[in-house]
Amino acid sequence: MTDQLLSARATVMRDLEATGIASAEIVSLLEDAVSERRWWAEQWPQGAVYVGGLVAQDVQDALLEKVGRWPLCTQCEDDDTHPLYIQPELGGPDPHWVCEHSGTVIAPLGGLDGRGSDAG
Repeated sequence: MTDQLLSARATVMRDLEATGIASAEIVSLLEDAVSERRWWAEQWPQGAVYVGGLVAQDVQDALLEKVGRWPLCTQCEDDDTHPLYIQPELGGPDPHWVCEHSGTVIAPLGGLDGRGSDAG
């Protein structure tokens, strides 16, 4: 399970870096999320496939309280700022970021490109 947790940490970290918010404080939130999911993963080893998406959701929730919504959709051309969400919602294989409004798949977890997706 350690490999899955390290992989989850690495993919979420890539998205934090791509969106320019990987400060020490934010990385600390990521470390907390990984640490909290460690217990969960130990209790349910078959749930390894869910860890990446769940860590991303945990970080997203923690960021909402600290800096605002993250990551933001940069694909829609309207002026309504809105976030991306991880799908499948309860985790699963190949988690990906989806636009809240259009339902469009934007990127796989770890695949945000930094074209303005950031907290806000």
